[in-house]
Amino acid sequence: MDCPGCARTIETAVRQISGVTDARVLFSSEKLVVSASQDVRNAVEQAVRKAGFELTASSASSVTPAARPGWQQNRMLLLLALLVLLSSVLGQFAPAWGDRLFVLTTLIGLAPVARGAWQRLRSGSPFTIETLMTLASAGALIIGAHAEAAVVLLLFQLGEQLEGYAAARARSGVTRLMALRPESAIRLQQGQRTEVPLAALRPGDRIEVAAGSRLPVDGRLISPLASFDESALTGESLPVTRASGETIPAGATSVDRQVELEVVSEPGESAIDRILQLIEEAETHRAPVERFIDQFSRLYTPLVMLLSLLVMVVPPLLGAGDWQPWIYKGLTLLLIGCPCALVISTPAAITSGLAAAARQGALIKGGAALERLSSLRKVAFDKTGTLTPGKPQLTQILRFGAASEAEMLALSAAAEQGATHPLASAIVAAAQARHLPMPDARDQQVLAGRGIRARVAEQQIELLTPAHAPGLTAQQRRQIAQQEEEGNTLVVLMRDGEALGALALRDRLRSDAVAAIQGLNRLGIESLMLTGDNPRAAATLARELGIDYRASLLPADKVSAIRELSQQQPLAMVGDGINDAPAMKAATLGIAMGSGTDVALEAADAALTRNQLTQLAPMIALARRTRRIIRQNIGIALGLKAIFLVTTLLGLTGLWLAVLADSGATALVTANALRLLRHRD
Repeated sequence: MDCPGCARTIETAVRQISGVTDARVLFSSEKLVVSASQDVRNAVEQAVRKAGFELTASSASSVTPAARPGWQQNRMLLLLALLVLLSSVLGQFAPAWGDRLFVLTTLIGLAPVARGAWQRLRSGSPFTIETLMTLASAGALIIGAHAEAAVVLLLFQLGEQLEGYAAARARSGVTRLMALRPESAIRLQQGQRTEVPLAALRPGDRIEVAAGSRLPVDGRLISPLASFDESALTGESLPVTRASGETIPAGATSVDRQVELEVVSEPGESAIDRILQLIEEAETHRAPVERFIDQFSRLYTPLVMLLSLLVMVVPPLLGAGDWQPWIYKGLTLLLIGCPCALVISTPAAITSGLAAAARQGALIKGGAALERLSSLRKVAFDKTGTLTPGKPQLTQILRFGAASEAEMLALSAAAEQGATHPLASAIVAAAQARHLPMPDARDQQVLAGRGIRARVAEQQIELLTPAHAPGLTAQQRRQIAQQEEEGNTLVVLMRDGEALGALALRDRLRSDAVAAIQGLNRLGIESLMLTGDNPRAAATLARELGIDYRASLLPADKVSAIRELSQQQPLAMVGDGINDAPAMKAATLGIAMGSGTDVALEAADAALTRNQLTQLAPMIALARRTRRIIRQNIGIALGLKAIFLVTTLLGLTGLWLAVLADSGATALVTANALRLLRHRD
């Protein structure tokens, strides 16, 4: 399958089967996905074979068949090249015999092409390159252009091989990713080492990975310190040292020693599997320009065939010349009607762009997301877990009454036990670090955007934001304001309605946050911080970053702000938590941090898999470069068609030059798209 046109032929054939509701070919991984109301596997296999393609059942343990030797893949090309050469040489000494050999060469080359055209016609795809080549070559034979007919078929075979090579290069990123996953693993069970397929592994199993071998699944390191090469997944060139208890992704290579790990991923749910699933999902979200080109190409070929027929018939009937020259021009126009260069111009660029992004630590969910990414003019960031690590620390305890700091911290930690908010985790961690006893809490109630309430030792304990804490004196509010101006987030502790004091916590900026904002500035993109934190703490962080901010926002307020800003200019929302998902959905584009929750990753249109904000600007720059290359490719494809349309009507272009121009245009737009694979940060 060398171009999206082939994929469309397969989809058309399969969709005609009774019971099939949808069929989609994933060009990057050469997979056919069929939705049906009944078991149609046999019918699908027959339909695909009738269309002239082979179908192989895939499984998690399937092995890619070895590639055939080059001479076997190019047998027809080599045979036609030899016959054309012999025909040309023979024609120098015996023109009649040379001409007969050209006819034989044409018939040999035409046979598989005509068979392919017939198969596609029966499958519901009459307007294909095979149909055009069959008509043009047969017509050339009829009017006596035997040498040109043979050369046209030779150049067609050459173009097909170039397209195949280009398609393989475009898929190379996905192919290399699939190759990272071994087919089996060594499982340790009751002192025995057993080689088992990946499908047999379950979370909790223990496996052994030899030095220099790749991890077959995500695993938790049991062995002491070990170094792993994770470059294939993260792009980091240096080995990473991991300690016992750390999770290592599938596809990483144990660099220096044999290691033992505990399996933590279900079959088909490892880091590599998730990336491959996202890439396949991305193909279902096509860019608007890609959909337009696909629809245009469906009309382009039949229109050119109609124009070709008119060129053959109308001028001779009007007395504008003999039949043969106009038939020849019409046949040449048929070859210009091949839409391959146009059809592949956009998918090749998008596939290469997505592969380059994945290699650099960014997953983009399809061409539609890539196109929106290229148009961004503003980026809004969540604060906690995005601009900051999301690991605040207790910096100070303010006492308003007689309760000691230890008592206040113990009561606060008791109320926060089990809560998932980063501030709650920080309070519990601080109490544990001081070895404070934490009484049991019951009737815990999260107060959205305000705090938490619980019963602790028959007392009602509340931890509230200062704005929602009742009864604070002017002096207490001044103390809180002073801490907030220093960048702290304050939580007021209430016991039975009385303010005992406040806990000051602070989350530092991520080490790469400033560099990330500077990278966006260089692209002319504005940045904005959206946070539920207090305005004073938010202002301190915003000053360090040099960006605007909006503070004291509830999740619903973030959504409203995003909708308002998105109406002004294309806007991305970057976040990592469950509460960020609605805002990410409301934005022009949602971007999730790689360490984010599953909900955030699901809501996002793109993800920074290395969990590095500095990958954001290169991802946008790559999207913009992809957009430029798409425009270049469309210009090349349509420009060459227009030039050869004019030169053909003027009688300046022959059959062989037309097919060479078409193959050349296809190779040119593909090579232009493949430049994206060399894109660097």
